[in-house]
Amino acid sequence: MKVVLINTYERRGGAAVACNRLAHALREAGVDAHMLAATAVGDDNVVAGACRSRWAKWWQRWAFLRERLQIFLCNGFSRKQLFTVSTALTGISIVSHPLVREADVIHLHWINQGYLSLHELECLLTLGKPVVWTMHDMWPVTAICHHARECNRYTTECRCCPFLASHGKDLSTRLFHDKQKIYTKAPLHFVACSGWLRREAEVSALLKPADTLCDIPNPIDVSFFAPDSQEMARKHLGLPLGKRLILFGAVNAADKRKGIDYLVQALQALHERYPSWDDKVELVVFGAADNLPFEQFPYRCTALGYLAEAESVRDMYRAADVYVTPSLEENLPNTIMEAMACGVPCVGFEVGGIPEMITEGCGYVARYKDAADMAKGIDFVLQEINHKSMSLLSRRMAEERYAELMVAQRYIALYKELSAPQVKL
Repeated sequence: MKVVLINTYERRGGAAVACNRLAHALREAGVDAHMLAATAVGDDNVVAGACRSRWAKWWQRWAFLRERLQIFLCNGFSRKQLFTVSTALTGISIVSHPLVREADVIHLHWINQGYLSLHELECLLTLGKPVVWTMHDMWPVTAICHHARECNRYTTECRCCPFLASHGKDLSTRLFHDKQKIYTKAPLHFVACSGWLRREAEVSALLKPADTLCDIPNPIDVSFFAPDSQEMARKHLGLPLGKRLILFGAVNAADKRKGIDYLVQALQALHERYPSWDDKVELVVFGAADNLPFEQFPYRCTALGYLAEAESVRDMYRAADVYVTPSLEENLPNTIMEAMACGVPCVGFEVGGIPEMITEGCGYVARYKDAADMAKGIDFVLQEINHKSMSLLSRRMAEERYAELMVAQRYIALYKELSAPQVKL
């Protein structure tokens, strides 16, 4: 069986990491799987780039900029929602790529930001091959937004989009109906990474009775991401040995959607309400952190920046005592999965798929946007009486839920089901 997994980026972002891991896990399980990104930047022979010429790379970049310009104009020259929505009105063509032509199954992941247009999606659906679409956010089942937040118009018809400076039937309405027409070309087989996203998708007016919908989590190599010496990990990264380390980060740690403002409030609340931690706690931040308000943190902070080596990423988790994710929009964060696999308890808001990951005994789920409750959770996890049992349970949960082979086998079963000849009654 030949499977092509399609994602905009090779490594950048959670969807890219998940897609790449799944491609390798499928190959380990005996599937001829390849990942097709817009551009291949590494030396991974499992990953190919769709843009193989300078012209193609230029066109993909232009498609990205053109889409952002359209959103900028629709929002009255405001950059506020520039990356909250995607229109997919333009992109590049991949239908003639050898990996697509030879594939038995086409497996879409995150395809936005100038990679695949809606027209190209239509072309893929008319190839007559099973198309699986793993949803890493809500975009496949809404008109243009990646997270609908409090809006539920996608359950009937997108209009008056809260992310556009418009009223009545607008760009979102047009694209909602464009998607409806395209989705009729062939059945789509949606996979949600979390139960939360599956429930959101189930009520979308874009889904048809012929579409299938299930939830399969992202995979992780639990033999690589595994607990080991905290002391050695800290020495490797130059982190203090005698402190309790709170870990936070993202590709862009300063992104407001990642909850940096709530992290500041939570740490200030921890400092004010639980002063016994003042001389014991330090903060560690990973990812782009140039615009972080370091002066507002009540504790000393070490910024690790972007860690390119997988071993350093793993040591970062091993060095931590708790991983905190104050994200305001999430599906099934790879960072929580990685921390749990390394035996690190987590604290996060009750949003998206986070409550499904941080189950009772694995950490603490704080009330949404409640910084004081998040501070309470950090205090709870850091206490010695709780920490060891939480660490052991976090590791066990990661092994049972997210191990690569288990996730790969679930996808293989889906591929086989979709590829089996249909018996006409």
